[in-house]
Amino acid sequence: MKIHVVKVKETVYSIAQKYNVPISRLIEMNNLPRSIKVTEGRSIIVPIYGEFVKLENGKNLKDLSLKYDVDEKVMTKLNRDHRNGLFFVLHRCKTSLVVSAYNNLYLTSTTAPAIIDAIGDELTSLAMFSYEVNRDGSLKDLNDLSSIEAANSKKVRSIMAITNLEDGQFSTELATTILSSEPVRNKLIESIIEKFREKGYTQVDVDFEYLGAENKERYVEFLKILKARLMAIDPNYKVSVALPPKTSSDQKGILYEGHDYDGIGKVVDNVYLMTYEWGYSKGDPQAVSPLNKVKEVMDYAITAIPKNKILMGIPLYGYDWTLPYKPGNPAAKTIDEVKAYELAEKYNAVIEYDEVSQAPYFNYFDENKVEHVVWFDDSRSYQAKFNYVKSLGILGLYNWVLGFDSPNNWRLIKENFIVKKEL
Repeated sequence: MKIHVVKVKETVYSIAQKYNVPISRLIEMNNLPRSIKVTEGRSIIVPIYGEFVKLENGKNLKDLSLKYDVDEKVMTKLNRDHRNGLFFVLHRCKTSLVVSAYNNLYLTSTTAPAIIDAIGDELTSLAMFSYEVNRDGSLKDLNDLSSIEAANSKKVRSIMAITNLEDGQFSTELATTILSSEPVRNKLIESIIEKFREKGYTQVDVDFEYLGAENKERYVEFLKILKARLMAIDPNYKVSVALPPKTSSDQKGILYEGHDYDGIGKVVDNVYLMTYEWGYSKGDPQAVSPLNKVKEVMDYAITAIPKNKILMGIPLYGYDWTLPYKPGNPAAKTIDEVKAYELAEKYNAVIEYDEVSQAPYFNYFDENKVEHVVWFDDSRSYQAKFNYVKSLGILGLYNWVLGFDSPNNWRLIKENFIVKKEL
């Protein structure tokens, strides 16, 4: 697999000819329009399972085979007819890891089964989002049975996600009510166990956000009790948590102060690090998941939490902001990879790539002559994140969230990883 960035005046035909691949395969693999023209700056996945590299001065095929960990005899056979000083190198073996995702049933209430059927081969597990906690410890029900059935058919383990959402917002007050009352806390644990028995769940993911410093110790204590109760029923039952993207143990802010990475990491089975939303709908335009910022979070996380418990978050969406940006502007529109390419083609935009954040973006003017900027993820940025995941040696990665059409994420997961199955 090779990622090619479209240059000015290049066409689907010229790209296919350059890599000696069928034009139909190139169109199919990238959902390209049938027209010859391709948006400048767009990244294209080319279905060749290796790459062409230049041989440095004074180097030979043996040096290349050592550098890329490819058998020298194989290297020689592949390059009997090399041209222009370029040598073809096979990719290394795939990495085996866990791939999870969140299924936001507010977005996918009718489409989830079809989505799961399409991408289920690239998933280990799927968190059904979300069971909202009531103030008495009971849970609002979730219409998740068709999603669970679809997941089972693809050998994807379903996870029950619970949240402190109230009226569409994460509530510090609700979290405090739950965590500070032993009877209410016990009621919540009983409600979780009831759903396990009713729907066949074997893992609960606790996504309590905006806890505040006052709930830091209470939250760890709750997780300890929850874990012990579930283990007493079945030692295979698991507890995971979603964690905000901290860069230090004493990071300030209501989003961060209630989450003790070290304390939580000692208790739970897995953590889902929310390494996204630097660029968000009401904030200033920037990459949603800039790799330089993600690395700052991961650098801290792996010092506080065992690597074999960590899943790094990767978004399936981007945003379209109007310019000039001012605080209080209307919220940016949420878009996905497919929509981003449609906008770029419609408005004849050139897609640029920011090397620091490892993310694509482009500007355009709409019909009312209003300027926009779009930040999203494409094959280049997904591959950069996947390469980083490999380098960390962590448990795996997860996507937020199903319902956005970003096909290159799934294509590159398939190209890069052997996805573990637990069913």
